Amino acid sequence: MSHDGVGPRAVVRAVAFLTAGVLAVPALAGCGSDDEVSKPLAGQDIAPAARERIADGGTLRWAVDAVPETLNTFQADADATTTRVAQAVLPSMYRTDADGRPQRDADYLESAKVVDTEPKQVVLYKLSQQAVWSDGREIGAADFAAQWRALSGRDSAYWTARNAGYDRIEKVERGADDLEVKVTFARPYADWRSLFSPLYPKDVMGTADSFNDGARRALKVTAGPFRVDKVDRKAKDVVLTRNPRWWGEPAKLDKIVLHAVSRSRRATALADGTVDVADVDPADAERITLAARAKGTTARTKGTTARTEGATARAKDATARGLADIRLHKSLEPAYTQLALNGAKDPLADERVRRAIARALDRKELARLVLKPLGLPAEPVGSHLALPGQPAYADGSGALGAQDTAEAQALLADAGWVRGGPLKKAKGEKAAGAEEDGEKKDEEKGEKGEKGEKGEKKDGKKKDSGDGDDGTYTVGEDDKGRQESARADGEQRGPGHDGDARHLAQDGKQYAEGQLRPGGAPGAYAPKGTAAPGKAAAGPLAKDGKPLTLRFVVPSGAGSRTLRDVAERISRMLDRVGIGTDIRKVPDDSYFKDHIASGQFDLALYSWPATAFPATDARPVYAKPAPAADGSLNVEQNYTRVGTDQVDQLFDQALTTLDEDEERELVRKADSRIWAAAASVPLFQRPQLMAVRKTVVNVGAFGFGTPVYEDMGFLRKGATAGAAGASPSASGSASAR
Repeated sequence: MSHDGVGPRAVVRAVAFLTAGVLAVPALAGCGSDDEVSKPLAGQDIAPAARERIADGGTLRWAVDAVPETLNTFQADADATTTRVAQAVLPSMYRTDADGRPQRDADYLESAKVVDTEPKQVVLYKLSQQAVWSDGREIGAADFAAQWRALSGRDSAYWTARNAGYDRIEKVERGADDLEVKVTFARPYADWRSLFSPLYPKDVMGTADSFNDGARRALKVTAGPFRVDKVDRKAKDVVLTRNPRWWGEPAKLDKIVLHAVSRSRRATALADGTVDVADVDPADAERITLAARAKGTTARTKGTTARTEGATARAKDATARGLADIRLHKSLEPAYTQLALNGAKDPLADERVRRAIARALDRKELARLVLKPLGLPAEPVGSHLALPGQPAYADGSGALGAQDTAEAQALLADAGWVRGGPLKKAKGEKAAGAEEDGEKKDEEKGEKGEKGEKGEKKDGKKKDSGDGDDGTYTVGEDDKGRQESARADGEQRGPGHDGDARHLAQDGKQYAEGQLRPGGAPGAYAPKGTAAPGKAAAGPLAKDGKPLTLRFVVPSGAGSRTLRDVAERISRMLDRVGIGTDIRKVPDDSYFKDHIASGQFDLALYSWPATAFPATDARPVYAKPAPAADGSLNVEQNYTRVGTDQVDQLFDQALTTLDEDEERELVRKADSRIWAAAASVPLFQRPQLMAVRKTVVNVGAFGFGTPVYEDMGFLRKGATAGAAGASPSASGSASAR
């Protein structure tokens, strides 16, 4: 799993849901009719080419983050490279298309359907007559049964990361012949298409020893267009070679070498030919764009523009010249970045504070910050469980409400947080330094006028060290009446956020010098020259002697620049409503383990994938935490530690129904209630930036679609690729997906 939390679906959600009473939640929003079909915001961009245009042979060198610790996607330390290997060398009964929908893979599966529902659900798989493992044995019921037993959760000797779906199977048996597999479920399971993808041979799944250790460093038996030749940790390579027993369209490439290259070195590796394909960061994407522009620039006029001059200067160095042979492919990943709020302890255990934070965010501005400079659709994500283009997608953010500074302030006032409240001194210490500094600045205002306002930004870096984590969190009351309550307490509120100030924030400025200044009402902006507010309204929000300052954890690595920029922008938005943030940069390799998973944060940014099976894959991310037998709290993947009985129940219902329309509506209802709990706020779909050598085709920004490895290759001499963003090749192999 990367620092931003995106991992392969097979690893758990990238991977793992009784009503306690009637809760007051806002009316459900975004649950459109069955006829509504959303479209992906961005399509595939893979330089498509028909197979006859592709040369036979060649080695494609593909940059990855690391040589995987395991080749078994069902183990906890599997990563994105593990999944990439599995896609190329193992069977999958279903793969996703460009719209994020599961499609039968005809190379392995002739048909699959539910043949009985009473008394129990039965699915009958009919396998391809040509489908064989690399050792010549037919793919059959024995492999399905071995994978079910290994992943069912019934035998603790298997070190599995997940058993979702497999734990609902009662038995797996041979059908009418060796090519039929009959799977009987003990409980109905809506997402049965998610199973047996990938499918490992019984050689791997048959015993706990072979599962735990046998497939970590090698896969001796495979069944895809490629096979695993070797894993060379010294050279940092995973070498895949063409499978001679593959029965589908033969792979065009001789080899695919997955080579570990750090993010900071990828531009150099692309330029010098070390790799042909690499996922790159926005900074390297810009270098590639400038290099291509500079190569095509002629000296029409002296210097032309400053931008052209800069591009030409860059082209003079060797790296820039090498990058001129690279093409940038752009799309959106099937994953979104969210702001996570840790509800395990105060002040975020209070739902009103969480909702205030969410209402303070301008999600459209954050999407523009990240996506607009890349030329990608800058739309905020409206669902925790699906993305535009997927059947379950609907904008459920109305359950929480749009950005509203005044309402955010009212929620905070209702929770007892007031401006300029007295702050307690720590034992044996002076008052919190930032607050003390702010008070001095306030005193100086009477003598120095405008100079004093700068001190107000330092809300104080003292953190609430309170702890507590009992796993009992429910959606609270709606917002109705909070504004009236706040007014009764005598709070004065401004008219809301100012549009001009928002645009200034987009330019990376706190305020225009002397043109917009904090006025007397929280959330409002007064013209230049307005008198400073009275001391009672100054300073950070405080309650019980403590300032409202939150620990905001972000990764420090070179590839995390975008997350840090987003964190800074969020910090400014929260500052407008009186919430202070203490941004802490931590090493990438400890970001998840030592901070997110362990709960050592108040606010954090990381990403989740949106899969074709949200009821299965998203359930552990939003399940209500429950006490474990040893007294600890079992949070599964719910790192915000906020959950509700209603959400759990809706997931359970969605997993049980075999009516696809009903399942979709239940998923949408669950999403609306997740929005209402305000423990995680989806921000934007992640950009997908793939740098690919110009002679390489059917490789790039795949979006939702599963790559077709046998169609990848180098253009024949004199051939050209199709239009960028078009469909993959029309070969039988590609169309089967």
